[in-house]
Amino acid sequence: MNRPVLYVAPLPERLTEAREPVRCGVGALLLVATLAACSPPGAGADAAAPAASSVSLAAASSAAAGASAPAAASSAPPVSVTLVRAATRDFTLALEASGTVTALSSVDVKPQVSAQVLAVHVKEGQFVQRGQALFTLDARIDEANLKKAEAQLLKDEAALADARRQLARNQDLLAKNFISQGAVDTAQANVDGQQAVVAADRAAIDALKAQLTYSRISAAGAGRVGPIAVFPGSSVSPIGPALLTITQIDPMAVAFNLPQRNLPDALKALASGNGVVSATLPDTPVGGSGTRQGKLSFVDSTVDAASGTVKVKAVFGNKDQALWPGAYVTVKMALQTLPDVIVVPQAAIVQGARGTAVFVAGPGNLALIRPVKILASAGTEAVVSGLKPGERVVLDGRQNVRPGTPLIERAADAGRGASSARTGAGGGAGAASGAVAASSGPASSGVRAP
Repeated sequence: MNRPVLYVAPLPERLTEAREPVRCGVGALLLVATLAACSPPGAGADAAAPAASSVSLAAASSAAAGASAPAAASSAPPVSVTLVRAATRDFTLALEASGTVTALSSVDVKPQVSAQVLAVHVKEGQFVQRGQALFTLDARIDEANLKKAEAQLLKDEAALADARRQLARNQDLLAKNFISQGAVDTAQANVDGQQAVVAADRAAIDALKAQLTYSRISAAGAGRVGPIAVFPGSSVSPIGPALLTITQIDPMAVAFNLPQRNLPDALKALASGNGVVSATLPDTPVGGSGTRQGKLSFVDSTVDAASGTVKVKAVFGNKDQALWPGAYVTVKMALQTLPDVIVVPQAAIVQGARGTAVFVAGPGNLALIRPVKILASAGTEAVVSGLKPGERVVLDGRQNVRPGTPLIERAADAGRGASSARTGAGGGAGAASGAVAASSGPASSGVRAP
């Protein structure tokens, strides 16, 4: 009976000298059993070696097929995505913080004399100008004292005139040798003393006139009147509470904290006068009028040891009275500009097991994974390295993209917003992380390279 003969070609030395054992499947075991049954007696050991070599060849073929797995991804269904080009332009780094609106000046109005309020000339919430009357106090006592001082001045001026006449008469008598020089000197002393009395009277009148002006309380500056604490008939004094507060509304200041590492940039901007600061009111719609521009006006002289920050202020115009003292705003301050850098949307960046990366559309619109490094970020954009200018980056739909996947470009969604950002940070990042990990190492196979 003729028995079948199996010829096995010799394997390359690289495969026959594999350091690790080859993992055989069920089919390989069946092939070994068949060869053992068909071989002549005593030839089992000799036939087993060629069979094992055949299994090693089959395993090597499987490894080659596994290595070409990424290329087979091109046969996967195409994925519809939106693409954006990596742009090269200047990128401005800005600090974003929470600020508090503060008034440039807030004046508490108090009386300078103790008196009774006769009239209140303003209302709560009214805007006043500098010098506008606020209160009128009872000044009858001061007016009487002023009249008394003026009368005393007239009396002392009369006495001064009489002393001057006495001096002139004594000088005539001295010329005729009727009196001594001592009498003339005494008359001169009387004139000098009376002149001093008249000067004191005039100074007292000036003081009473100044005190009389305290009965009319005027605004020291322009601003808005706060709550009024007194009414006509109320008694007030300098040591009592403030009658009202005048707060300057236009312009307005915004105070916020700056990290210590950005202090040199802030000082440079303050010295050059180019410290541009923007403030956005809360609940302002995108593109609304709640954002306004101001300038850096003050940098504190000390760093807070507890927080490591420096207090700064910026001044804003407030003609529309949108900024109100005590309100919270979102502040953005331009720190520096990076020239000619590559900018992509932050939503296009995915986090993988080996770092950050983006998907790009390669030749034939096949997806490629491109590791990148984030150099800076602000708002919805980021500065990256590892991309070439003009490369098309996958933005929407990347959660279904794998290396080698065919891409179909679609128009960008008009209403794309926070949902896309959440997708990029969540599901997209998770899906892409597997792709990054897979593309980073060799394709898995049953045979390991020696």
